[in-house]
Amino acid sequence: MRGVRLSDAELAAVRAAAADNGLSVAAFLSLAAVAAAQSPLPAAYIADEHAKVRELFLARRHLGYVGNNLNQIAKALNSGARPPSHTQAVLDTVAQAIRRVDVAVDAVAQRQRPEPGPR
Repeated sequence: MRGVRLSDAELAAVRAAAADNGLSVAAFLSLAAVAAAQSPLPAAYIADEHAKVRELFLARRHLGYVGNNLNQIAKALNSGARPPSHTQAVLDTVAQAIRRVDVAVDAVAQRQRPEPGPR
C-alpha cells in the first residue's frame, strides 16, 4: 500500500513533525508506521508515542515563549535598566520548562534503550 488519507489537520501535524525531524513526509510516515507495527501492542504504542511527541512539541513551544521573555529581560538589563519585576517568574518558568523537556526526553529515551539480552 502506498497511499494514506489524512484530514487537513492531520496532514499539517504530520508535515510539521516531519519537518521538525528533518524528514520528508513519506519518510516520517514510513518510520512511524514501521515502529508502530513492530511494537507488541501497536495501539498502545501509537497512543503512548503520540502523547510523548505531543508533550515535546508543547514543551518546545513553551520554551519559545519563555525564551522571548528572557530576551526582553536581557535587552532591558543590557540597556542599563533595572531587572523587570517579572524576572524571577520568568526564570522559574524556564526551570519548569526545562524539567518538562527533561521528562519528555527521558520518556522517549526509555523506549529507545535496547532491552537487555539473555544471560
